[in-house]
Amino acid sequence: MPAFTAAKMTNAGSSARMFASTVVTLGCAFLLLMAAGIGVVVAITREANRLEAQRQGERIEAAVNAQIKLSELRLERLVAAGDLPETLQQPGPPSVLQAALKRLGSQLMDFDGAYIDGTGGAVLAWVENPTSIDHASLEGPRHIEALQRSAKSSFVASVIGDEVSPQFGAARSTITTDGDETLILTVIDLSRMASFSSGTSPTPLSFVAYRHLSSAMLSDLADRNRIADIELVTSPPADPLSKLGLRTADGKIGAWLTWSPARPGDVMLRRFLWALIAVALLFSAIFVFVVQRLRASAEQIELRERQIQRLAGQDELSLLPNRRSFDLTLDQTLAHIHDDGPSLAVLLIDLDRFKAVNDTYGHTAGDELIRQVAIRLSGAVQVGDTVARLGGDEFGIIQTHSATPAGCAALGERILASLTEPFTITGAEVTIGSSIGIAMAPRDGTSREALLKLADTALYEAKNSGRNRYAFFESQMNRSMQLKRMVEDDLRHAIDNDQLMLHYQPQVSVDGSTIVGVEALVRWQHPAHGMIPPSDFIAIAEERGLIVPLSEWVLRRACTEAKRWKGIRLAVNVSPIQFRHKDFVANVIRTIAETDFDPAQLELELTEGVLIEDADAAEAAMMDIRAHGVGLALDDFGTGYSSLIYLRRFAFDKIKIDRSFLEYMEATGESAILVHSMAHLGRALGLRVCAEGVETAEQHRFLQAIGCHELQGFLFSKAVPATEIDRLLGLDNPFAEILAAA
Repeated sequence: MPAFTAAKMTNAGSSARMFASTVVTLGCAFLLLMAAGIGVVVAITREANRLEAQRQGERIEAAVNAQIKLSELRLERLVAAGDLPETLQQPGPPSVLQAALKRLGSQLMDFDGAYIDGTGGAVLAWVENPTSIDHASLEGPRHIEALQRSAKSSFVASVIGDEVSPQFGAARSTITTDGDETLILTVIDLSRMASFSSGTSPTPLSFVAYRHLSSAMLSDLADRNRIADIELVTSPPADPLSKLGLRTADGKIGAWLTWSPARPGDVMLRRFLWALIAVALLFSAIFVFVVQRLRASAEQIELRERQIQRLAGQDELSLLPNRRSFDLTLDQTLAHIHDDGPSLAVLLIDLDRFKAVNDTYGHTAGDELIRQVAIRLSGAVQVGDTVARLGGDEFGIIQTHSATPAGCAALGERILASLTEPFTITGAEVTIGSSIGIAMAPRDGTSREALLKLADTALYEAKNSGRNRYAFFESQMNRSMQLKRMVEDDLRHAIDNDQLMLHYQPQVSVDGSTIVGVEALVRWQHPAHGMIPPSDFIAIAEERGLIVPLSEWVLRRACTEAKRWKGIRLAVNVSPIQFRHKDFVANVIRTIAETDFDPAQLELELTEGVLIEDADAAEAAMMDIRAHGVGLALDDFGTGYSSLIYLRRFAFDKIKIDRSFLEYMEATGESAILVHSMAHLGRALGLRVCAEGVETAEQHRFLQAIGCHELQGFLFSKAVPATEIDRLLGLDNPFAEILAAA
């Protein structure tokens, strides 16, 4: 079987895009989570390091300030408790003061030296610690100028720290530098001490002690405070967490203590590094696992999407493309059609007698027939043409090769020949046919909707022309379809709004003197198109599903208007579709009751088409109708195949001889013989016999001679409004003049 073209409707890219977006989202979330975790760890580490450095700085500051304060207190007690105050208060040569200061030398072991400063910057006495000074100077202590500048400065401030705070008491300390050496200087204003308060000293004196800020002192400070590598620098350190400023006499920072700060955060980080790495690896493994599962799920989804799309574009029974795929392929093909380019044709195929196969052999046989039809259709087209099942027993073909009128006709002939061949279904041979409608692009249209509508119009024409044939769309078909659509829309509106009317044709006694009944015939006075004959809209009503409401309207209106004609039978035609409706009998009885019409006056006219499909159901409905007193007449008698069988089985009250037997009847012709036989048969079965289509006096005399009971035709009257029936019923012999003139 040639491969058919199906529209591709896969959406596999959506799964890939969904997978990629999901992976990107998870990756970003994973990176953000990792970054947040690393940020938290780094922040905790830095904060731990900062807090520890701050605590170390506070300990160093407290330790240095404590030593300075202790030195100040010791120096004050030393100066106050020795013989220095008595010596200074008694006049004498400087040697006496020098001797007194040296006697205090053994008690100045915490300092590198001391001196007494007099008026004008004169050094009255001095002493140096031999353990810290390698040799004694005869001229005075070293760094004398730097010491005197600091001692005579008018500052009152703390030595250590960033904040400047006032100092109180007799002693005060400051920092001074001389070259590369830094000294801590403690100055006592002797005039502020109680032992010198008498004021007998001839000049104001200051006692100055100093000590070097040496590496040994810093090492001892580091050991006692468990701080590593304390150093003294004169330039600001780069690390703000490991420095402590030393203030000079003017309150400015002249040097810094710096050290190697402890980093507990780094220690903690190193200690838990493996745990952090393990957590990161765990999260990475989870991420990889999730990505792999997502990939597998995406592949499964993509596979299912492909299967769903394939099934969505394929008919499961015939394995041909379905209507959706057919429409998409037609749209894609039409996109490349131009007025001067290649053409294409759309063929709609409807199987004839498919319902009979389904009803006779069952739905399984019907499904097998569909599959075999699909195979034959695929074999009839050329490679590149598209065959699709549009639904039920309807197929469609998009012909792109040889899409000329001759090529389409050839394809139509091949399809008809192929589908006419018998099919073997469940061991039995069945024969069907097909009707084909053809529309071409761009000749007939260039849009999918237009081509399908026009091909459907041509298909309808092929069916109406006798089936098992093909038909090309022609412009007059479109006009006919427009008329049908107009009739359908307007007829529905006319039924709903009670815009139809009834005319009645009299049924007279055989002598022509009395009206014994009337046949109700519907008429439609269209507001725009004038009077539309029943032959134009009854068939459309049956085709478009309007015959049931139309028939119910006719029955109700006829019963309402005929109530005033007492003793006159009312004949109403029944459509086969209406008769097969499940509520037909109930609707008739309800209408009779609601209009208060005498059921004995009502006579329903049925055709043989009512009885053909389901004789049992028809017999049951007729028995039910007759049980309510309603009469039944067999219309168009003699035109069917089984009239005698129907007369024997079904209980009719009257037969109506079809008008076709009277149209060319001669007294001795074959039609006359048939009419005579039918009338004789009806009388023999006890039925009333009515002849339709009586138009001449000769026909009247012949029918009267052979024993017909009732006559109906233009000789007496055409169908007239109810008011004209009222007038005729008011006459004693309404047709006497007509018969006399004939």
